[in-house]
Amino acid sequence: MKKTVFALAAVASLAPALASAQAAAASPLTGNMTITSDYRFRGISQTLLAPAIQGGIDYAHSSGLYLGNWNSSISSNQYFNAAGVEMDFYGGYKFPIGGDVTLDVGGIYYLYPRAFQLDPANAGNTSAKYDNFELYVGGAMGPLSAKVFFALTNLFGLGELGGESSKGSYYVDVNYATEIAPKLTLGAHVGYQKVRNYGDLDYVDYKLGLTYDWTGWLLGAAFVGTNADDNLYVAATTDGRIRRIGKNGVVFSIGKTF
Repeated sequence: MKKTVFALAAVASLAPALASAQAAAASPLTGNMTITSDYRFRGISQTLLAPAIQGGIDYAHSSGLYLGNWNSSISSNQYFNAAGVEMDFYGGYKFPIGGDVTLDVGGIYYLYPRAFQLDPANAGNTSAKYDNFELYVGGAMGPLSAKVFFALTNLFGLGELGGESSKGSYYVDVNYATEIAPKLTLGAHVGYQKVRNYGDLDYVDYKLGLTYDWTGWLLGAAFVGTNADDNLYVAATTDGRIRRIGKNGVVFSIGKTF
């Protein structure tokens, strides 16, 4: 479900093959798996700049209704006491409104099993979670797509331990993907994260990448960057070293849809 250039490029590169297979009825169930050098969510690393393994399953009905689950390994240093996995559950409805324009509305729940926040004020554990629920609405036209996510909960737990609520935060996601050579797709992305009541955490992220379809395996490389405040978007390793988790970098990936 993450709106990465890799995922968008994968869709673009598979579309011609799917369109040519008119004799075979498409299965409503599809799966996906990916190994990536860094799990970036909205430009911010969720794995302390380390590799991740990811996978999911999707059900798409001919009416436009869909349901899905996507999972990724994460850093327990960033999500304290977590089971080492993020689990996303989502569902929605896609429908055409004329021409090649399609609308998409739905919701997504981000679950971090066993994870809870530490309260520095009380020097102890709490019941405060990182779990997050967002509604989204978006559209696609040809190679261009855009979507807005709106948080109905505190944004990934921000505000659960006191202070101002971050409910009502939103993220704007704009993507472009086009095949520039046989089996080679160019993808571009720009996004804006607005954190309600915490303006210092607002940032822009961007991505430019290529994906090559090698016998059904999707090989990706993308430059990822943000203008997130380096003093705020940081995390510590187990031995206390600080990582700037919003810094610019190149992410490599290999994945397959089946």
